[in-house]
Amino acid sequence: MEWLSAILALLGATLVLLAAIGIVRMPDLFTRMQAATKASTLGLGCLLAAGALDFAEVGVTVRMISIAAFIMLTSPVSNHVIARAAYLTKTPLWKGTVVDEWDA
Repeated sequence: MEWLSAILALLGATLVLLAAIGIVRMPDLFTRMQAATKASTLGLGCLLAAGALDFAEVGVTVRMISIAAFIMLTSPVSNHVIARAAYLTKTPLWKGTVVDEWDA
C-alpha cells in the first residue's frame, strides 16, 4: 500500500507541476485555463487518493473522497464560466488560433 500511495503522490505532484508550467508557457488566457484545469484537477485527485491510502482511516478517506468529488465537479464548471466571460468581454485570442467556432 505504501508503494501505491507513493506512486500516486509522485504522479499527482508531477501533474500539478505540469499545470504550473502550462500556466507560464501557454500563449493566451484560454489555453492557460485549459492547462491549469485539466492537469491540476487530476493531480489533486491523485494526491488525495494517495492521502486516503496512506492514512487508511474511514473518516480521513471519506473526507478525501468528498474533497476530490467537490473539486472534480466545480473546477471544470468554474473554468467554463470564466472562459465564457472572458470571451464575451472580447479577450484577445492567441494569434495562432485557427478557428473561432463561436464567431459567426
